[in-house]
Amino acid sequence: MNGQSKITSSHRSRQAVIYLRQSTYVQVRDNTESTARQYALAEEAVRLGWAREDVMVIDADLGVSGKFGAEREGFRELVAKVCLGEVGAVFGLEVSRLARSSADFARLLELARLTDALLVDGDGIYDLADINDRLLLGLKGSMSGATRGRTMRVNSPVGGSMVKV
Repeated sequence: MNGQSKITSSHRSRQAVIYLRQSTYVQVRDNTESTARQYALAEEAVRLGWAREDVMVIDADLGVSGKFGAEREGFRELVAKVCLGEVGAVFGLEVSRLARSSADFARLLELARLTDALLVDGDGIYDLADINDRLLLGLKGSMSGATRGRTMRVNSPVGGSMVKV
């Protein structure tokens, strides 16, 4: 994984939080591999040096739409822990998808920067104190938001289907 040198003893002295999310129960039911990959991030945190007892999994938002962060109990818990400085790193399959709204994602990035919490995904380890990491995650968040905005539901007499616009 890129950026392992960014992880310090200060980060490892706090919790590694694995945040799981899938927007619908259908995704949870049909995409079991994705759910398993998300749970496996706990092992990645251990491999990167966190003690197993310092790895916390937040999975309260599996099957809950991320459209409004305030409705997601798990996301609220994650943000609260980051605010309190309890988190050394937040792990997700794709950190730009941790929050569904750009505003929630921007707030999470700012809180992580202020509390020196890293963000970790399959592409790398991001330190929000580093301007390059902030820019990259901001761009990834913007791209993620743009692609979400280009998908819409089209209703038909036989049911709706998702199409790219």
